[in-house]
Order: sequence, then structure tokens, then C-alpha cells
Amino acid sequence: MSGRIEVNRALPPVTISARLLNALCEHARETHPEECCGLLVGAAPGRFVFSRRCQNDMTRLHRRDPAAHPRDGRKAFHMNEGDTLRVLEEAEAKSQLVTGVYHSHTEAGPYFSELDQEYARQPGFPFPDAQHIVISVIDGLVGEAAVFRRIEASPGFEGRLLRGEAP
Repeated sequence: MSGRIEVNRALPPVTISARLLNALCEHARETHPEECCGLLVGAAPGRFVFSRRCQNDMTRLHRRDPAAHPRDGRKAFHMNEGDTLRVLEEAEAKSQLVTGVYHSHTEAGPYFSELDQEYARQPGFPFPDAQHIVISVIDGLVGEAAVFRRIEASPGFEGRLLRGEAP
């Protein structure tokens, strides 16, 4: 791994519905100063129809075992497994799939960290084709959001800014 991946500002932004982007940003603001996390569901890869919040269990894990989990919810996220399973079941019941994973960065920009990359590449990761949205929250205000996707024929990811668009 070659460090964090920044947004490639030379690429055009990715658009999603303003309603959905607002929901993600609201979640990020509400959980600040801890990171938020959740899943996006759609009918096909790269499509985002609705989002579902997941509980960030990182602070609980950190308090239980700081050696195994050196970061708390202000610097990392760990999606509650029960929440993840419920979203997956809901998506499957609607003949849809999990197409995105989102989380926020507190007091930092929207980059794809080495930890984020490890999470996306972990063995058994249930959403290998999901895109990853990172929302920047600084001083309680959302700055930018970006989407990171795996590049075909490459072990890496590319990042683009994310922009909301009226339906």
C-alpha cells in the first residue's frame, strides 16, 4: 500500500441525488466528533438509491481492548455487525445490493486512508464491489465529500469529489 489516496481533482465529480447526499452529511454532523458510518443500497454497482445508518462500534471496541483497537470513534470506524446484516437482508429482500460504504473523517479532508484501504481489502469483506464515500467534517461543518472506487486491472483506488444533484 502506498499511503493514503487523495481526490483526483482533474476528474469530473460523481453526482448522486441531493437528498441522499444531504442524508449522509446530516449523519456525519450528528455523530461529530466521532466518525459516522453506513451503507448505500442500489439496483446495480455504482447506483445509490437509499442509505442506512450503522452504529460505529469503534469506541466500544477501543475501551474494551485498546491494544487491539488503538483508535477510538474519533479516528476510525467499525460498523456494527447486526446493523450490517439487517441492511444486507433489507437489500436482498428488495432485489438490490449494497453498492456503497460511507463514513466521515473528523477534522480532516475526504481522503482514502491506509486504514480505509485495509478495510476495503480485508478477506471476506462482504461488499467487494462497493464504492466508498468519505465525508469531511471540520469544526462540526461538512466540507467536501468524495467517492473512492476500485480501479479495474489495478489493486488501487481512485477518488473523485461527490456532488449532490436535484432529481
